[in-house]
Amino acid sequence: MEKKVLSEIAIYQGDVKMPKGFEIDKISLVKDITLSHLYEDIEFPFSIPWDMLKTYITDHIKIKHNLNLVPKNTFGNFYQGNEISKSLLQINKNDLKNSPDFVLLYGVELDPKTCQIFIHYDDNRRKGLIIPLELEINKFVMFPSTQLYYIKNTGNSNLNYVQTINFEYI
Repeated sequence: MEKKVLSEIAIYQGDVKMPKGFEIDKISLVKDITLSHLYEDIEFPFSIPWDMLKTYITDHIKIKHNLNLVPKNTFGNFYQGNEISKSLLQINKNDLKNSPDFVLLYGVELDPKTCQIFIHYDDNRRKGLIIPLELEINKFVMFPSTQLYYIKNTGNSNLNYVQTINFEYI
């Protein structure tokens, strides 16, 4: 008897553990997120902290899971107290060829235990399932961009900042 996996919905999550002296500058990321979020005509700028985060993720995912990832686009959002994002989907169903393969959410600046990610998925005939995942400062969650998700902030007294990076699998 053999088993062949035809499809898999994998969620990768963990800490971003930078070497001492090379920590990611959260203040710069918060500034970039605020600027690009408030003004629609300003794209998220290239910055050293963003490059450090992207490099850390791509290198570690390659080593641990043999996934070659290339960033397609990036943006950030901030959420007020008890704010829930709209349902998000990072692919364009009319242009799958140019859509990303994975979405990564990184906790830049968050009040502790106030930010959750809810990912929708199907398990064969069991449809409409949702898995809640906690997002914390300096942690990430990465999953296929075909999954619908939303971000729920509960009880935060400060703004919660979340960085999103969409990746293409090559």
